Amino acid sequence: MNKLWKKLMAAVCCTTLVIGLSACGAKDSPAADKGSQAAEDAGKESMAENTGDSLLTEPGTYPIVTEPVTLKIMIMSKPYIEDYNTNDFTKYMEDLTGINLEIEAVSYEDSQEKINLAMAGGDYPDVFMTLEPDVVKYGVKEGMLIPLDDLIEKNMPNFMANASYTLDSIRQSDGKIYGLPSINEAYHVMYGNKMWMNSYKLNEMGLSVPTTTQEFYDVCKAYLEKNPNGVAIGDMNDNAAINWLMNAFILTPDDPHGSHDKTNSAKCIVSPDGKVISAATQPQFKEGLKYIKSLYDMGAFYEGNFSNTEDGLRSLINQDGEPVLFFPHLYSAKYIDSTASNEMYRHYEALSPVEGPEGVRVTPYYYNDGLYENRFVITDKCENPEVALRFIDWFYQPKSYVMAQYGTEEGVDYIWEPEGEVGVNGKPAMYTLLNGYTTDVQNHDWQVTSLFYGPSDVRLGESAAADLDKYDPTALEKFLYEETKEKMEPYAPKKGDYNILPIMHLTPEEQDEVAVPLVEVSNYIKESQVAFITGKMDIDKDWDSYVSQLDSLGLQQILDVYQQVIDR
Repeated sequence: MNKLWKKLMAAVCCTTLVIGLSACGAKDSPAADKGSQAAEDAGKESMAENTGDSLLTEPGTYPIVTEPVTLKIMIMSKPYIEDYNTNDFTKYMEDLTGINLEIEAVSYEDSQEKINLAMAGGDYPDVFMTLEPDVVKYGVKEGMLIPLDDLIEKNMPNFMANASYTLDSIRQSDGKIYGLPSINEAYHVMYGNKMWMNSYKLNEMGLSVPTTTQEFYDVCKAYLEKNPNGVAIGDMNDNAAINWLMNAFILTPDDPHGSHDKTNSAKCIVSPDGKVISAATQPQFKEGLKYIKSLYDMGAFYEGNFSNTEDGLRSLINQDGEPVLFFPHLYSAKYIDSTASNEMYRHYEALSPVEGPEGVRVTPYYYNDGLYENRFVITDKCENPEVALRFIDWFYQPKSYVMAQYGTEEGVDYIWEPEGEVGVNGKPAMYTLLNGYTTDVQNHDWQVTSLFYGPSDVRLGESAAADLDKYDPTALEKFLYEETKEKMEPYAPKKGDYNILPIMHLTPEEQDEVAVPLVEVSNYIKESQVAFITGKMDIDKDWDSYVSQLDSLGLQQILDVYQQVIDR
C-alpha cells in the first residue's frame, strides 16, 4: 500500500470519521460477469454456503447471493448521469452480484434535507452511498445506522487486503464503526483552491500572467476596458473566488472544502502557536475584503456571482466568445467539456496564488483530504447487511476505481496494465483510459459518484506518456498533476505557518454544542463578506459589530470545542 496513504492515516488516525451504508430485498440473480479479477476468480470456484447461511456465497466470489435480493440505495446524483437504474454500470453490478439495485439519486444541494426528512419519517433506504448522513446523530446516538465492526472482516476481503489499516481511524467516539470511507488521494484535490485563467485571452492582449494582487487587479482592469461585456471573475454562490483571493492575505480554506469536511464552514484554521482561530475575524481578512471590494467596484466580479449556481456558471463560461477570464474550481473540465469543447479547454490553465501586499502567497494544503468519511452506511432497514458489505467490497480494488468511473469493458473503456506504458508517477502504468471524462449527459458509468478506492498509486497509475498531450480528454490526471505540482504545491503552508484543521471526531455532546452555531456563523460570514464587498456594510465602520455578532452567534463556542478536540 502506498506510503502517502499510510502517512495520511497516521496523521489523522485520532481525528477521522466514517459514515455508512444500507439495504436489501429480492430478484432473480443473473450469471456473473467476468470483467473484474474477482469475477474471474469466482468463475473457477463453485458457489459455497457461508457458515451456515445459504443466502451468501463464499466471501470474495460472485454472484454474492444464491437467491433473489434487492438493495435500496440513496446515492448522490450528477446532472450528467441520465438514470442510475438503467445505467450500464448499474446493470454490470447487478449481473455480477446477483443483487437488484433500486437507486434513488438526490442532488448534493438537497441531500441533507432529504436525508433528515427520510430519517425522521422512517422512510429511509437500506444504504446511503456517497452521501453524508449525520453518523453521530443517527448512528452513535439513535442507532438507526448499524455498527459494522463484527461484519467487516468476515465479509470484506478486498477492504481488509487494501485498507485494513483504516479500521481504527474510522471509529467514532463510542469506539464503533458506522461507515466505510471513499479513499481518493487525488493529488490535485489536496491543493484544491485553484483559479483557472484564460491564458489565450491574456496572450491576445499582450498581458503577462499576474503574480501579485496589484497585477491581478491591473489584468482585470485591462480586460474589461478591452471587453466591456466580458466577465473578469466568474463564480457561483460558494464564493470560491473570494476564498482564493483571500489567501494573498491570510490562509483561508474553502467552506466547506471537498464537500466532506464541515469544520471549514467557520473558516477555522490553526495558528502557528497551535490555537484554533477563525480567519474571518483576523485583521488580514479585513484587508483582504478591502482589496476584493476594489475589484468589485471596478466591475471585475460578475453581478450574478453571489447567487449563481453550478449550472449557471457553466453556462456563463461557455457563452460565445469565451467571456470569462478567471473562474475558480478544482478542475476546469468541470465547466468546460474537454471532449466537446477541446479548443476552449486548451485556453485555460491554473493560476498560481498571487502575492499580497504583506508578502503572503499561500494555498491551503488539505493534507487529510484522501479520506472521505462515511461514504457507505447501512441502516437498520437492511435485512441482510452482509449482502450490502459484500456488494460494496467490490469497489475496494484498483480496477474497480477505473471501471465504475469510465466503463467496464476492457479494450473499449480502458486497458489494464498496458505493456510498456508509464504512469503519471513515472512507474509502470496501471491502466490506460480509452473513454475520457465528459460532462455530456451519458448513461454508461457512474463517474465521480461511485465509492472510490483511489489511493495515490492508483490515481497516479494512469498511463501518461511523455509525449501525451495534457489537454487530451483522456489525460485529465496528468494535466491536473502537472498544473498542481508546478503552480500550487510550492505555495503550501510551511511548518510554523497557519494551517488547516484536521478532520475531527466529535462526541455527540460536542456535536450538539456546535451544530447550531456552525450553521449560523457560517451563514453570517458568507452574508457579511458579500455585504462588505458590495458596499451594503462598511468595512471600517461595521467591522467591530461584525466580529461582535459572530461571538454572539457562537463562534467562540466553536473555537473552544475544536481546540478541545485537537488537544485531546
